[in-house]
Amino acid sequence: MKVVAAYLLAVLGGKTSPSAADLKDILGSVGAEADNDKIELLLSEVKGKDITELIASGREKLASVPSGGGAVAYSAPAAAGGGGAAAPAAAEQKKEEKVEEKEESDDDMGFSLFD
Repeated sequence: MKVVAAYLLAVLGGKTSPSAADLKDILGSVGAEADNDKIELLLSEVKGKDITELIASGREKLASVPSGGGAVAYSAPAAAGGGGAAAPAAAEQKKEEKVEEKEESDDDMGFSLFD
């Protein structure tokens, strides 16, 4: 990731096609190790390609990657009026309440951080 960041910094600095030496200079300026294999791999993959097109195609690929947790999946149908999702949402609220009760029982340890 740091090699990609160094490449992007070099492009932002005005180099349309940064070299391995450019990337090593950038990484060395912040005290990061420069892995020659990773640098060469990156340069071979982006050779002759426009960085803005690569970023745009990467965004399209990331848009199809699912993200988020299960709580979002339950709350969305409930908000849309789906009656079947109300029971799982209620079960999750009960679990959360139990967790909070456990946290309150920490007061019984006999000491306080603010004494």
